[in-house]
Amino acid sequence: MVIKRKIAASIRNMLSKYPVIALTGPRQAGKTTVLKNAFADYRYINLENPDNRHFAESDPNAFLAQFSSKVILDEVQRVPSLFSYIQTLVDESGTMGQFILSGSQNFHLMEKITQSLAGRVAILKLFPFDHSELKKENLLNEDYLYNSIKGYYPAIYDRNIPSRTFYSNYIQTYLLRDVSELVSIRNMRAFKRFIALCATRAGQLLNLNNIANECDITQPTAKSWLSALEHSYIVFTLNPYYKNFKKRIVKTPKLYFYDTGLLCHLLKIHSSEQVHTHPLKGILFENMMIAEYHKQMYHNDTFHDTWFWRDSGGHEVDFITDETNHLKAYELKSTQTIMSDLFKGLLFFENIAKDERIEKYLVYGGNQEQKRSVANIVPWNKFGNL
Repeated sequence: MVIKRKIAASIRNMLSKYPVIALTGPRQAGKTTVLKNAFADYRYINLENPDNRHFAESDPNAFLAQFSSKVILDEVQRVPSLFSYIQTLVDESGTMGQFILSGSQNFHLMEKITQSLAGRVAILKLFPFDHSELKKENLLNEDYLYNSIKGYYPAIYDRNIPSRTFYSNYIQTYLLRDVSELVSIRNMRAFKRFIALCATRAGQLLNLNNIANECDITQPTAKSWLSALEHSYIVFTLNPYYKNFKKRIVKTPKLYFYDTGLLCHLLKIHSSEQVHTHPLKGILFENMMIAEYHKQMYHNDTFHDTWFWRDSGGHEVDFITDETNHLKAYELKSTQTIMSDLFKGLLFFENIAKDERIEKYLVYGGNQEQKRSVANIVPWNKFGNL
């Protein structure tokens, strides 16, 4: 079963505007499947293949001369010398949509693009399935907990691999390998503990010193390891909203995982029953919703600035997006029962942000959509829809 990915339309939209399209994202997110199925008119070359890689490295001119136009070079960061030759070719030809480049390591791919292809390339990112993609195929369960634990990587759906099996193998086969290529890890046991501790800090203010102390590593090492996880598309940070409105505000970012299936696996959560009494239940919901918004932004190639807001008194808004001429403020709650105290953070923020136009939303674990005077009520499975 091949699930249609929204990013194919975003790529197609860029083919007439740029000579090179770069598609990156985490391993196993489905990049190769998208490119092979949606762009069958392009010749596909995988540079993970030793023969292809050797040819490209030893004689890049002859390698590229094979392709008159329209070629996909997968895992292109494996042959970094190709970028300069591609630059020369597209400058000479002036042909739009000539190359589609794909790679799983953001750092290496972006480094070479910045050096050689700036101004010539459109960069898009593919993540595991978002809710709208699963919903179109009737694969989105009505229970958000089920989806959160199962995760969103295509192999879980395409090959019916149990989540527990998939994530265990993913960590050993892909995550540790990719991170080891980005940074030197002398103590793999400490690094595995670092990842597990990051999972327990999901949705919380990032305190690298605290995590470093618990792992018995230095703060610079913790910073380097976190950067590697970000470049491998495992985690991301959400910055605080910068206006203080005459209030002392928190300036520390929060940490989130792109995929809640991996997050749950690291937390050893494997069933909905475990979540009901788990102290991180609300955080899991918050992480799922914020990751969902970011995935949809990337898949639709539509971007807004995103933040959270918290002051020194503990008042907080879980998620804020910057729209044209106004802000959208979201409270994210796992409950299926709407109570008046759920709106306290939104109302407080609206009251102090008097010069801002704000739309208020409560995103919750239920299924009823409502418009109230205090805020719009949005079910979890309708959040985003960018």
